[in-house]
Amino acid sequence: MPALIRKLIVQVDETRLEMGQPVMPPVRRALAMAVIVNPFAGRYAQNLDELIAIGEELGGLLGDKCVAALGIRPAEAEGYGKAAIVGEAGELEHAAALLHPKLGAPLRRAVEKGAALVPSSKKMGGMGCAIDVPLGHKDAAFVRSHFDAIEARVSDAPRANEIVVAVAVTVGGRPLPRVGGLQASEIEGKDGLR
Repeated sequence: MPALIRKLIVQVDETRLEMGQPVMPPVRRALAMAVIVNPFAGRYAQNLDELIAIGEELGGLLGDKCVAALGIRPAEAEGYGKAAIVGEAGELEHAAALLHPKLGAPLRRAVEKGAALVPSSKKMGGMGCAIDVPLGHKDAAFVRSHFDAIEARVSDAPRANEIVVAVAVTVGGRPLPRVGGLQASEIEGKDGLR
């Protein structure tokens, strides 16, 4: 079943200067959010397959929107993350059903490859609630320069019977990273870790 989307929001930020130092190339991050109706709001259901299917649909849709907003080819994406906020008539497991079983594969297609796990967060909240979407390198989880987060918030969501689903895609890591660790240029690409 396709997601019943009330609202789509896409935004891009670009960091060009940090602590008076130029950031070259600028770090660019896109965030795409869908506000959807929760088909299980107000009732318990043992089987959450409907939300799992919606998550699969949203992984591709939101990932494609991020890549388009950044104006890049999918292979140029470096980092990603996902998150969801469930309105009060739902439960935290509804966010898990959206984010974990099937959202990742279409998101990985949208950014070409994506060997690393997609960092995620979830919470319950009301309208205007914010969530940090954790970020990591798409191909190697140990690339420390890409450990970051971007805040997601929709002023009029989630309503009690809604869920906000967010996907973020980045070009670059943090501005001016200098705490060591595996560098993006050193990725071996064998296991999604290094």
